[in-house]
Amino acid sequence: MIGGAYLCYEGLEKLAHKFLHSKGEDDTRHREMLEAMADPSVDLVVLEKERVKGAMRTDLILSAEIIMIALGTVAKATFAKQVAVLVSIAVLLSVGLCGLVAAIVRLYDAGLYLSRTPGAGPIAVLKRRIGRGILIAAPWLIKFLSIAGTAAMFLVGGAILTLGVPALHHWIEQAAQAAGSFAGIAATFADGVISVAAGAAVLAGVTLATKIFKKTPSETA
Repeated sequence: MIGGAYLCYEGLEKLAHKFLHSKGEDDTRHREMLEAMADPSVDLVVLEKERVKGAMRTDLILSAEIIMIALGTVAKATFAKQVAVLVSIAVLLSVGLCGLVAAIVRLYDAGLYLSRTPGAGPIAVLKRRIGRGILIAAPWLIKFLSIAGTAAMFLVGGAILTLGVPALHHWIEQAAQAAGSFAGIAATFADGVISVAAGAAVLAGVTLATKIFKKTPSETA
């Protein structure tokens, strides 16, 4: 439940940053990042580790929650089947998901390498075109994955929260059944609404706590 609430908070924080920050603030933040990267006194390894640490924490919680949801669906199955499901999902998340992320990280390098293929033959020309195509498509792919990742955090977090409250889960199931052929969409929408509400509550609490604990002694006096 705590992990689910954290995912809801992460998802809503991304939305809040997107819609509540002006373009000027984003440009200023981007300029500060560029200046930090150009400053020789700034340790880029430390800067990158901080960003990676946050991503790893979210991915770890998201993966654990996905496993918990999967185990919940086979809670009444035999122990052997539960183990098989757990191992299958663990392999899929570890090899498939992490492998995909690694490939995406190296996407720009691959596109740049292909775009610089020497030669005038048809194969070389084709490689250069593929490389340029990758470089053009990569930003759009990253943006799509960012949206999909935020949606996944909302849906997984909301599903965990509703499963943790039997009365709420039962009510959603009844409401979804009333939707007929759109039952699956209705249940997903309900999980999303609950996820947004939970994320808003956690974000408000975190924001309030941050303001309180960041006050100086003179401010609290």
